[in-house]
Amino acid sequence: MAQPRALRQTPFHDFHVAHGGKLVEYSGWSMPLHYGSIIDEHVQVRRSAGLFDVSHMGRLRFRGRDAIQFLDHLVTRNVADMQPGQVRYAMVCNDKGGCRDDVLVYRIDEAECLMVCNAANRAKLIEHIAATRGDMVFKMVDETESTAMVAVQGPAAMDLIAKFSRSIPELKRYRFQQKQILIAKFLISRTGYTGEDGIEAILPKALAGKAVKMMLGNLDADEAVVRPCGLGARDSLRLEAGMALYGHEIDEATDPLSAGLQFAVNLDKAGGFIGQEALQRIAESEPRTKLMGLLLEGRRAARQGMDVRLDGQCVGRVTSGCLSPSLNASIAMAHVNIEHAEPGTLVEVDLGRAVAPAAVCALPFDYRSASS
Repeated sequence: MAQPRALRQTPFHDFHVAHGGKLVEYSGWSMPLHYGSIIDEHVQVRRSAGLFDVSHMGRLRFRGRDAIQFLDHLVTRNVADMQPGQVRYAMVCNDKGGCRDDVLVYRIDEAECLMVCNAANRAKLIEHIAATRGDMVFKMVDETESTAMVAVQGPAAMDLIAKFSRSIPELKRYRFQQKQILIAKFLISRTGYTGEDGIEAILPKALAGKAVKMMLGNLDADEAVVRPCGLGARDSLRLEAGMALYGHEIDEATDPLSAGLQFAVNLDKAGGFIGQEALQRIAESEPRTKLMGLLLEGRRAARQGMDVRLDGQCVGRVTSGCLSPSLNASIAMAHVNIEHAEPGTLVEVDLGRAVAPAAVCALPFDYRSASS
């Protein structure tokens, strides 16, 4: 009998164990779900700052004569006109316009970029790159397991970072700097996935332990500025902020236009990208569904795949759901038929053994006024 494959461990694995992280399997990695309470970690990020291990995400470096040209063909937004130090969120699509992945592209210099992708899609994207590169000349290096990646998110995040660097807090959103500390190079970007301000840092694997200790400081303090947070809080935070998660709001059968990600697609891009013609046809047709929020009555959480009903008819499907710590209410995102996607429309969510009344609402959810 074949033995189960061992889970990959991030460079922060020992830290997770030492601090009581509840470790779970996620896309082949051993990752912390929480360190005691998802709700407490969620509130920590909204009120102060949280630190997330995101080393499981793929990091692919492209370098060479045709690296920029190839990425322009691969992703849905322009890469050639990016400035060094700029980051862009984009999609990698299939020929039918479905989402292979959503990625961040970092423009390093005239012939070099870094692409951060979802852990579950890294192997698939590497195969896709090999199949579509043709005779273009560039080198792609998978740096995922030789580096570490950490995110610090929350309203106090930039004040914390200012203790280590005066220039990082001056970065504009979706910009990055590379910092040389002794012989090591850090890449620090002002991006995030929580709806809060903050940074994501990519650093050498060997320095992960020192970096996390430096940023966290005294965890025993009652009012610690930053505390470690797990995947559970990361999911509830991004859901409140209306941010798509691959495998839920987007997948190979879902195009980015239907998922409300029009800003990440340049339909008029010169030279074309994979899936561009399919997306142009989708854009010219009448939209069938729209990604919307749902505010549910009661405390039960909606789950992916549950039907959204109106007058007994299915008018949509839930993509993600949770009990929102900020709103103290059950919330969900759903692909809703366009004729029933007006905010305020009253619907029902089929929870299986019960039905929950719900109201359609715009995204993101209004979590700031609720927590202020």
